Amino acid sequence: MWEIFKTFFILGCISFGGPAAHIGYFRETFVQRLAWLSERQYAEYVALSQFLPGPGSSQVGFAIGYHRLGLKGAFSAFLGFTIPSIAIMLLLVVSAGELAGNDIFQSVIHGLKLLAVVVVFDAILVMYKSFCKDTPRILLCLITACTLLISPGVIEQILVLIFAAIIGVFFLKENKDDTTKKKKHCLICNVCTLINYQPLILFLLLLFVLPLLMFFYPAMPASISVFSDFFQAGSLVFGGGHVVLPLLQNIVEGQVTPDQFLTGYAIAQAVPGPMFTLATYIGYFILPSEPIVGALIATVAVFLPGFLLLLSCLKNWQRLSKIPSLAAAMNGVNAAVVGLLISALYQPVFVSAVFNSIDMAIVLIGVYLLKRQKLPIMWLVILFAVIGVLLKLIWV
Repeated sequence: MWEIFKTFFILGCISFGGPAAHIGYFRETFVQRLAWLSERQYAEYVALSQFLPGPGSSQVGFAIGYHRLGLKGAFSAFLGFTIPSIAIMLLLVVSAGELAGNDIFQSVIHGLKLLAVVVVFDAILVMYKSFCKDTPRILLCLITACTLLISPGVIEQILVLIFAAIIGVFFLKENKDDTTKKKKHCLICNVCTLINYQPLILFLLLLFVLPLLMFFYPAMPASISVFSDFFQAGSLVFGGGHVVLPLLQNIVEGQVTPDQFLTGYAIAQAVPGPMFTLATYIGYFILPSEPIVGALIATVAVFLPGFLLLLSCLKNWQRLSKIPSLAAAMNGVNAAVVGLLISALYQPVFVSAVFNSIDMAIVLIGVYLLKRQKLPIMWLVILFAVIGVLLKLIWV
């Protein structure tokens, strides 16, 4: 547990750039360097996280921890990856105005965003070689990337993944023998063993019953109301951290000023770790009598739905993925995930980091250092932070 916590804690301190970059950091750490799981297993976890609501990259980290040490490993991974971001958000919520205008702070963030471009690009190269080996998969990757570049909506993302799964079932089966029917029969007979119903039932109770209790018993503690509101938001977020913005904005309208909300959103993009810790910042203001408690309740509530849904199907995910039709669907989805990463490389990773030719040159140098010189990520983080500061001094 300590090994898992320590590894994810370090990643939580350096993982700038949003969900796409986090996926790149995870792949480099747990697939390439530590070999905790294979490239295929990792891609399946990434694909599963895309189908479920919640914080995509945190769900991938949760699944990796579960793969390593069951439920204890999953929670160790979540705590390790999220605690740095929560601590930073709580620290900055008091002094947000001062740091937002600090040139050194902004320069370091700019350098680390350039590193995020390098990491995502490297992840795309490796995953493309693994999962786009023939024409159908290359076309799925291309269609996904082009669709999401032109129309980067949540609905479009879900639709292209469903489309890729359907194409996979018809064209990407690796085992077309007669065992398919037998597998299907076994699946029907043992359906109760393929789903972990306890977390699923808990998810449904919190999603539907808790709001009813709040409606019929309005005098319930404010902390329960905060939990319910943020749980609802976390249950409806498909597509990652940026999508939680409008949902939270509607929930906290009238309780947090627009300036406070936008400041929290800006800080959430600047700090490492999951963007869902925006809830930490907002929760601090929602419960003024106990701001720290409010921040922690909001954080747990917004993360919890995605993890409950993940636990409901993660236990038997490896067995499910070996069913021929489902394995074929995953072949299609894996190819589409590469296209999804390509679209994310451009927006938001590239456009929010590379502003001129010098930035682009630094990215190219970073690709060389990572791919050819095999420079560890930690050293790249330090190097790019220093480069960010130097760029500011040169331009000044």
